[in-house]
Amino acid sequence: MCLQGGSGIPVPDDLVLVAHVSGPFGIAGWIRVRTYSSEASALFSAKTWWLDKPATHDVEVLQVRAQGEDLAARLMGIEGREAAENLQGATIHIRRAHFPVLEKNEFYWVDLIGHQVENLRGEPLGEVVGLMDNGAHPILRVASPAGTEPRTQELLIPFVDQFVTSVDQAGKKITVDWERDY
Repeated sequence: MCLQGGSGIPVPDDLVLVAHVSGPFGIAGWIRVRTYSSEASALFSAKTWWLDKPATHDVEVLQVRAQGEDLAARLMGIEGREAAENLQGATIHIRRAHFPVLEKNEFYWVDLIGHQVENLRGEPLGEVVGLMDNGAHPILRVASPAGTEPRTQELLIPFVDQFVTSVDQAGKKITVDWERDY
């Protein structure tokens, strides 16, 4: 399904939220981009980004470079600091098709959201609602199934081989060596 964007161009249905515009960068119309992942290769490889401000529209990416913890980008049609300031707060989406191909046993976080998680005994632990990075490794955020005790509303499971025994992308299931009361 494609929606109509603000530019009249159909909005692809495989867009993934990857970053937002945190403000202008310099005076020539560059924007500062805050990514939602420590791995920003998809932003470097995509030649078209989709912004949601003032309405969802596509924009051609002219240049992208690392700038400290952020990225700096120059977009077609954005000239001068004021134009860049007008984009502050806009979210940036790219097509899933533009993500780099992964090696075996590598996953994009967005692809794991919605997977059911169960332990080695087959007990359901919940559903992946997000991931976070603690600096050492990613952590699965697993919402406990309805009816579990309030103290275990969300499980935080390190996404490392020691605890994650298998990921079945097709079956949307992750098996972990973990217990509900950890």
